[in-house]
Amino acid sequence: MAALWRRRAVLVLLVLAVSLLHLWVVDRVWEARLGAGAGDPPPPTIDVAFVQALAPAQPPVAAAPRPRPVAATAPRRAASAPPPPASAPEREASAALDGPPGMSDAGAQEAVDVVQREPEVPAPEVDAASAPASAASAALAFDWPPSTRLSYTVTGNYRGPMEGSARVEWRRQDSHYQVRVTVGVGAVVERRMLSDGELTPQGLKPQRYDQETDLPLKGTRRETVRFDGDTITLATGKTVPTMPGVQDAASQFVQLTWFFLTHPEQLRPGQEVAFPLALPRRAGSWRYQVLPPEPMALKVGALWAYPLKPLPGSIKPNEVAVQMWIAPTLQYLPVRITMNWRDEATLDMVLDGAPLQAAH
Repeated sequence: MAALWRRRAVLVLLVLAVSLLHLWVVDRVWEARLGAGAGDPPPPTIDVAFVQALAPAQPPVAAAPRPRPVAATAPRRAASAPPPPASAPEREASAALDGPPGMSDAGAQEAVDVVQREPEVPAPEVDAASAPASAASAALAFDWPPSTRLSYTVTGNYRGPMEGSARVEWRRQDSHYQVRVTVGVGAVVERRMLSDGELTPQGLKPQRYDQETDLPLKGTRRETVRFDGDTITLATGKTVPTMPGVQDAASQFVQLTWFFLTHPEQLRPGQEVAFPLALPRRAGSWRYQVLPPEPMALKVGALWAYPLKPLPGSIKPNEVAVQMWIAPTLQYLPVRITMNWRDEATLDMVLDGAPLQAAH
């Protein structure tokens, strides 16, 4: 009987070993076909010390605001005439006087100021990849924010509730930049995204994008996108022509911050912002629409943030839809990011405390 159990144990171990070998071979074939795991490792991290907390403040002004048109034929109102009916933004400002729960009087007034700056008529669509000459000259004088780290609490659902944490780091050294995004769910799954490139008057210019995913029993998978002059080499090995202002999955967050810092008038409900985006398997144009601002009560304080929603046609059926909330009083940084995959998997990243920055 003992001999029989030993033979069965050996058989089970043999089947298990063959199965693990099969999984290893499949993973290697998958990686070879996608280009994941091949090539040199990601660039070393720019060394930065995050030493000071960023508190909400009035948004910085990097470019002169566009004057609002005034009709030449508008009659002058007599001093004794009754005031006109409140415009939609003024009514919103009045309704927002109390602000979100826990908002101080100063915070409520700040929220009112933000809402009152809303234009009554949305401006035409703006392409973030082709800024006008005046914007380019403003960008030349633009002072890039210091290196910044944002930490997020992650909740979500995929065949059950999920919890985790995430971090977005903006690191810079002279004209060299890195954007590092790390998302961890539970204790076993983690994805790291790294954009490495240079700063230009038109914003970020990625030179390389690395995406690493840690999965149980499958180790680490890497996908790399390279930006080489006139071409972009995707993780699949396919080469496509480059596009002006092209970004990657990580750099897009900071590129939008740069865009709104230098074009604050474009963060208005109804506006559309578009730029080319190179993902590991395809490149194309992504379009976001600015939605009305929403009050948010965060650990860093109560503030208003503008949702940026991806427009139909930007996302393929099997891709992740990313929506972000931009806060003008936190240097136009994203204070909330949601990811949705075919309504089957969702992640919600909410800013967990004040952003940390390097000394100027």
